[in-house]
Amino acid sequence: MTENRISSIDQFRGFAIFTMVLANFMGGIQVIPVWLKHTPDKGLTFIDLIAPFFIFAISLTYAGSFRRRMEREGPFKTYIQFFTRYLAIIGLGALISAGETAMGLNPGGIDWGVLQAIGVAGVVTLLVIRLPSPWRWAIGLGMLLIYQFALDRLWSDIIFRSPHGGFFGSLGWSSMLILGTALSDLFHGGARTKKAFPWVSWVILVMGVIIALWFPVSKHLVSTSYVLITLGISALLFQLFHWLSGHFKRWGQFLVTWGKNPLILYFLHYFFIGLVFIPGIPLLYVNAPIWVVLLEMVVLVCGISAVAFWLDRRKIIIAL
Repeated sequence: MTENRISSIDQFRGFAIFTMVLANFMGGIQVIPVWLKHTPDKGLTFIDLIAPFFIFAISLTYAGSFRRRMEREGPFKTYIQFFTRYLAIIGLGALISAGETAMGLNPGGIDWGVLQAIGVAGVVTLLVIRLPSPWRWAIGLGMLLIYQFALDRLWSDIIFRSPHGGFFGSLGWSSMLILGTALSDLFHGGARTKKAFPWVSWVILVMGVIIALWFPVSKHLVSTSYVLITLGISALLFQLFHWLSGHFKRWGQFLVTWGKNPLILYFLHYFFIGLVFIPGIPLLYVNAPIWVVLLEMVVLVCGISAVAFWLDRRKIIIAL
């Protein structure tokens, strides 16, 4: 993998975690308009794209990281390491969800967050990551069909009441990650497959738009159309990042730094949100005026960036 390619992947991952931090901060503030928050049911806002950005960022390095580790340590240790990694992400997500529930942020009482969805998707993808790309395409699409059928006939009520689709919705997120690894194989392949990467991304996006005529786009339900549309958009946006990285060498260095330690930065932003939320003063967070919100966002970004640059200078990297 070339340095340029590594840079573009770090930039895209940094963009994903940067936007996720801002979205989570803005989610509980009344003055923030609805188009800068998650849709409560059907529809699509930019904020609904952020979790898929992160899923696709993981898919870009999943297969390559797995192969390199297996060459060094063998299959048994590699499977254990990957399984432990994603199990730990599920556990860390459960701790965050429990804290949110304790603060009254999960009125439905269902503790399921984005880290749990990512963790389960990572474990499911581990079962098929050694299969050739055509098999992963087939499995990912097959899982989507099964999930959509179960969503319509069996799970719609419980998934609707669950954040990020809950446990059953993880089947949709898992299919996104599996399809993402197959799509990423095109990017990491030879010249012909690399040229096909944006075209296949467009095909996936168009498929999602067509399917949305029958199965509406819904991040809340992790619908089939949502999975395909957001996967296509994520891949095309990454293609743009990769092009910019190749033509402007110093472009996106700020995002590269954020992209090297996304998990640490993700936890750090919850600490900051707690500083303004836990005191229970509405004007500090929930009912904060726009000037207070903007000031707090500047402090949030600057504080997390300082930690990101500190970790980068000391070459501390915790992979996701």
